[in-house]
Amino acid sequence: MAVAIRLSRGGAKKRPYYRIVVSDTRSPRDGKYLEQIGTYNPMLAKGDENRVKLIEARVRYWLGVGAQPTDRVARFLDAAGIQERAARNNPQKGEPGQAAKDRAEEKAAKLAEAEEAARAAEEEAKAAAAAPAEEAPVEEAPVEEAAAEETPAEAPAEEAAAEEQSEG
Repeated sequence: MAVAIRLSRGGAKKRPYYRIVVSDTRSPRDGKYLEQIGTYNPMLAKGDENRVKLIEARVRYWLGVGAQPTDRVARFLDAAGIQERAARNNPQKGEPGQAAKDRAEEKAAKLAEAEEAARAAEEEAKAAAAAPAEEAPVEEAPVEEAAAEETPAEAPAEEAAAEEQSEG
């Protein structure tokens, strides 16, 4: 029979309270257990001495018999100085997935293309500014003259319409 030292939840909704129990690994979390060897109240402050209570003699007995603590209970035992817990290290935890890496590469490629296009445009502008202007600027006078001719032609028609309305 495989034996585990784990937490069994009690308490009300949003007010957890845990028993530290020794149970068969096949039994449900809050179900039948062999022995209660401590309590854990996460609602208390971290520095409070009543947050985690352990019966040290019974914990040592069950560890000697071969009971395996869960990760959370192993942390409690390490803090109490009962059993040393090896630190875990997952170097790939913060590393992005393959899809995110592909998106980053595409974004970097697009950014490099945009920078290269901007440099090319800047060089063309410098070359155009350095070359002497050979062509004379085109005059826009004909467009202005056409606009000036339309205005007087409309004015007599508007005056005639205004006179007809005032008479009638």
